[in-house]
Amino acid sequence: MRRVIVRRSPVHGKGVFAPRRIEGGERLLGYKGEVTTWREAVRRHQRHGVDGHTFFFGLSNGYVIDGSRGGNSARWLNHACAANCEAVEDAGRVFIEAVRDIEVGDELFIEYQLTVDDPLDERVRQQYVCRCGATTCRQSMLAAAG
Repeated sequence: MRRVIVRRSPVHGKGVFAPRRIEGGERLLGYKGEVTTWREAVRRHQRHGVDGHTFFFGLSNGYVIDGSRGGNSARWLNHACAANCEAVEDAGRVFIEAVRDIEVGDELFIEYQLTVDDPLDERVRQQYVCRCGATTCRQSMLAAAG
């Protein structure tokens, strides 16, 4: 049986869903794509991307995985403030792991914790509005100030 399925999400666009029960702590999939520099990823995004929407996953070594190039199902994970999965970096790769048990048909979420270089004006904030609907929703996919 497949580990995950991608279909239309009630939260945003496409989403990743559990076709079977998933145990907390289970490693589900890796985040795949082209590993490149941030400079190159941003350059491509400025040419071909959509404001507020990327498939970038930053790595601790300063590089980025661009899921829009050779990516897999993990690029469709949506954000939630009370996520049921987390991204774990291991040896330069990113893996998605369940942080608690997940039932059949549930959508899988990670907390994006995005950062932006632009000043946080209202236009920028609107690009990163959270739609998760959780009772603890922070109303933003941006990392909590801290």
